[in-house]
Amino acid sequence: MAIALRKPQEIEKLREANRIVAEALELLRSACKPGMTLKELDKMAEDHIVSRGARPSFKGLYGFPNAVCTSLNEVIIHGIPSDYALKSGDVIGFDIGTELDGWYGDAAISVAVGEVSEDDQKLIDCAHDTLMHAITNIKSGMRFKELSALMQDFILEQGFVPLRNFCGHGIGKKPHEEPEIPNYFDGSNPKQGPKIKNGMVFCLEPMICQKDGTAKILDNKWDVVSADGLRGSHYEHTVAIINDKAEILSVV
Repeated sequence: MAIALRKPQEIEKLREANRIVAEALELLRSACKPGMTLKELDKMAEDHIVSRGARPSFKGLYGFPNAVCTSLNEVIIHGIPSDYALKSGDVIGFDIGTELDGWYGDAAISVAVGEVSEDDQKLIDCAHDTLMHAITNIKSGMRFKELSALMQDFILEQGFVPLRNFCGHGIGKKPHEEPEIPNYFDGSNPKQGPKIKNGMVFCLEPMICQKDGTAKILDNKWDVVSADGLRGSHYEHTVAIINDKAEILSVV
């Protein structure tokens, strides 16, 4: 497994691409009101990305048709924007990628539309809190498998389960690079495999299910739901390992 170690100037290029992702996500968070359609939100984000001199990297990636993955309620990841108008009580996930001067950015948020139930807010919080817990605890020399186990344990402690067969990933001159970083650990010894090192840049993205982490892909070949048919949530940041700790690049 060849995991790239980035030079400081390369990390700054990645920071620039990720800043645009963060700006677009905050734009969508603010605009995410009842009555807004998913296609309107997708266009808003794409227009912002282009205005900043970047390219929406998801558009056309593996055949995906839009700039933003809009994952509504039971759809956990990879939702395709539609003419659906948001309603109070919906949970919507936004996942955005950019490419700027050959370097990639990637991050995601889940948002409560209007008033949501206490259970749905806990679901959203689990994805966010798992992500921040992981980032806070990363240190140089830790194994990636230890990081996966740490995220799984935190998710289970909150009463939820991680979505399986999808994972975080490295990022750099390509949108998806080594390593793959699941939100769960299968095995007996997490102190095996590649270590986290200074200069590595990767995306962590907890994807949360309520009862069953088995993934199902719907007929449009994109929408990913849980086998339990219940609502899910998703958060993601791109981080760089600098001075033995993880620094979030996907922030404004």
